[in-house]
Amino acid sequence: GILEKIRLCSIKKLLPHLGDRRKYNEEFVSSTSFHGVQNIVHTQSKARRVLWLLIVASCLAIVIWQICSRFIYYFSWPTTTTVVVQYVENIKFPAVTFCNLNRFQAQAVSNLKEIFLIWNIVSAILQNFAMEDKYFKELNDFLLGNQNFSIKEFTRKNGFYLNSSTLLECDFLGKPCYPQDFEHVFTEYGNCFTFNHNDLSARRVSLSGRGLHLLFDVQQDKFTDEPSLGYTDAGITFVVHPPQELPRFDGLGLLTPVGMHAEVAIRQLKSIIQEYPWGECKPDIKLQYHKIYSTNGCLLECKARYIQDWCGCLPFILPGNGTECDLLKFYKCVYPAVYDIEIKGLCTLGTHNSTCPAPCEETDYPTTVTYSNFGGEKAIKYFSTKLKKSPEYIRQNLVRIEIKYHDLSYKITRQQKALTISELLSEVGGQLGLFCGASMITIIELLEYIFTNFCWMCIFLLLKAPEMPQWNNPPQNQPTHKEKKRGIQEC
Repeated sequence: GILEKIRLCSIKKLLPHLGDRRKYNEEFVSSTSFHGVQNIVHTQSKARRVLWLLIVASCLAIVIWQICSRFIYYFSWPTTTTVVVQYVENIKFPAVTFCNLNRFQAQAVSNLKEIFLIWNIVSAILQNFAMEDKYFKELNDFLLGNQNFSIKEFTRKNGFYLNSSTLLECDFLGKPCYPQDFEHVFTEYGNCFTFNHNDLSARRVSLSGRGLHLLFDVQQDKFTDEPSLGYTDAGITFVVHPPQELPRFDGLGLLTPVGMHAEVAIRQLKSIIQEYPWGECKPDIKLQYHKIYSTNGCLLECKARYIQDWCGCLPFILPGNGTECDLLKFYKCVYPAVYDIEIKGLCTLGTHNSTCPAPCEETDYPTTVTYSNFGGEKAIKYFSTKLKKSPEYIRQNLVRIEIKYHDLSYKITRQQKALTISELLSEVGGQLGLFCGASMITIIELLEYIFTNFCWMCIFLLLKAPEMPQWNNPPQNQPTHKEKKRGIQEC
């Protein structure tokens, strides 16, 4: 019954007559803005009609090919990189962290090689370190006999210190600076000190060639390291980094040996990376213990989370507020946990699907370092008299470092989308207009024409469909076939 009602309604109202449908098609061909269609339909010459049919078909094929290639190129997420050099009147000075290559005071670690082994276990969190099996027994004996020993407090008290005897000269932009202008921080080199920490004073440089001038006394006779473990150098190591980021020495630290003058020219490089899928950054990632996002800070927080979950404590060298790990926890849990994190790849960085993807904005400080011998004969005599030290001591302990901007400019490396949505639409529209003379209005005309004919086709097929078979049960007041047969037999 429902199907029959649809048929009657379609016949009376929806399905037009054949003449009306032909008239609609002729009106569409005459009025459409799609070029070439009128020449196919209205021309009298068959040869000309075939020629225009080939032309329109060829142009349509080229348009489809060009549009498909543009969409394929767009969904490959292409990018371009632009480099802009921006000159300014003044520029922010970065943070610089300094460490002594000799970590501990000699008198505090005499006959205590275990201190260096313990510190290597601690610093393995920041820098990979493989300990030889021959040290396990003596280290284990030391840990069992000194369970309340704190490597953090020992390092803070007996590591390298910064005062007037180790920092002989400090000058920033012509004004003196002092040891209290440096912030203490733990790194793989023990006690280190950061100038311009956290950008508290917002120090700026307005003249190139001027910056931070320092003169260190490494005091080799008071501080030492362990040559049998591979630490044989003497001097100062330092790293230039953004003020709000932690220093990272692994692969980035610069070394200045004793008796040398290092002149460091720095540049500021800002990198802007597109978010996924064009680039590898994820702008919604925030760090809990760092003001700005960086892969190094994210990696440290990732390790801190895993170690705190596994060991129930937190190494003091990692960011966080957990309970500090004692030496036994460091030895029996933290050190194996760090190894597992590295082997299993639990804290990865770089790509968008890694634990720590690339930052959307990053500031680096590329450096150029030149060296010369510290002081001539007169300078050696001057410092020898001033410090009341021998000339040999001056050559074996003093380190001069100058850090300054190469020029008052910064370079911006910006990753950009090679093809935006507006550019994609422009290219598609240009291809349609060039080969078919079509526009957005033409596309709407074609869609309307196709939709109208599709509806008519559906109605036509509906009217031509076979009737639905009747599966209704016979009425109860009518006799069934068996009852009829029984009645005939009785007659």
